[in-house]
Amino acid sequence: MGATFIMALFTFGLGFYGLTVYVATLQRLHGWSASAVSAPVTVYYVAGALLTAVIGEVYERLGPRLVVIPASVAMAAGIAALGLVTQPWHLYPVFLVMAVGWGSMSGAAINIILAPWWERRRGLAVSIAFNGATLGGVIVAPALIPLIAVLGFTRALVTAALVCFAVVIAVAAGVMRRGPDALGVGPDGDGPRSTGGTARAPDERRWRRDALRTWRFWSVSAPFALGLAAQVGVLTHLVALVTPTLGTAGAARAVSTTTAAAVIGRLLTGFVVDRLNRRVVSSATLVIQIIGLTVLAWAPSATAVYGGCALFGLGVGINQFTFAFGPSLVGVLRDRAGAYEPALGACAMLEATAAAMILLGPGRSRSPRSFTRCDF
Repeated sequence: MGATFIMALFTFGLGFYGLTVYVATLQRLHGWSASAVSAPVTVYYVAGALLTAVIGEVYERLGPRLVVIPASVAMAAGIAALGLVTQPWHLYPVFLVMAVGWGSMSGAAINIILAPWWERRRGLAVSIAFNGATLGGVIVAPALIPLIAVLGFTRALVTAALVCFAVVIAVAAGVMRRGPDALGVGPDGDGPRSTGGTARAPDERRWRRDALRTWRFWSVSAPFALGLAAQVGVLTHLVALVTPTLGTAGAARAVSTTTAAAVIGRLLTGFVVDRLNRRVVSSATLVIQIIGLTVLAWAPSATAVYGGCALFGLGVGINQFTFAFGPSLVGVLRDRAGAYEPALGACAMLEATAAAMILLGPGRSRSPRSFTRCDF
């Protein structure tokens, strides 16, 4: 659990939340347009999503250690190379290299690594590991901004890449193993089991196939895809968006504020989601984000900007393939309008559509074979 926490800290801190720092700095240093910088980010997310679709088989065949070590090399190499690009097209191969690390060590990988070790307490284990991802947004990504100010863009990224490389490889080599049987124990620290746990794979594949055929699944998946595309689009451009009002140091605090608010929002939602209609709760979080986007679009002061970041951060989430197009959407709209306000308005409309779709979905089913685990 601790190993995946540290892996998530650097993977999300540098490979997800750090993108907003890279995008803003590349625009400022080279004078490139927002769309020229954000289009490679979309390629990065799409490539990472495609890799995520098959990474489970790679982990099963090679084990966590032999996957995470080369993945951390790819992530570190891509981050370091970002400081050396001189043309916008250079960003595409660099982000494709980074995508190998992102697709191999992001959310799906965390679940894959932890699954053999935990059964009864798997939810808790995954939650703790993902707190590392959140801390990456609170600590690691904001730390890049003063580091760049002191060392310059190139040296700062090389330094960050080396730290990521050294820490993640040390954790992978020293801690990660295929499963608890390597230590002579079973899941949750119980006694070793004599039989394997592969019998559930056909059932899981059947469950996924059946899910794709139901309106209940799509009434949740589609609106969240829209909402998360808007979320990641804004997150990718957040530093560039708030720097004119807050300055460099304030932009770092804004990133931390947004991510810290996401932690608070996740905790608050966790307390109430089992007691209330989950569709209403999900829709409400999107509405809170819409208010945050509205404040950010017409913020007259630094206080309002921080308030908008906090409101927006309360509902931040992840859905990799569809959110890949958010950065390009925001970048293109920003370049055409010459300002971020229309892009934020478009993101607010996406989230409003998502909120409405969630509320219009089917109610709680009485069938035991339906998605009562989610109750969306």
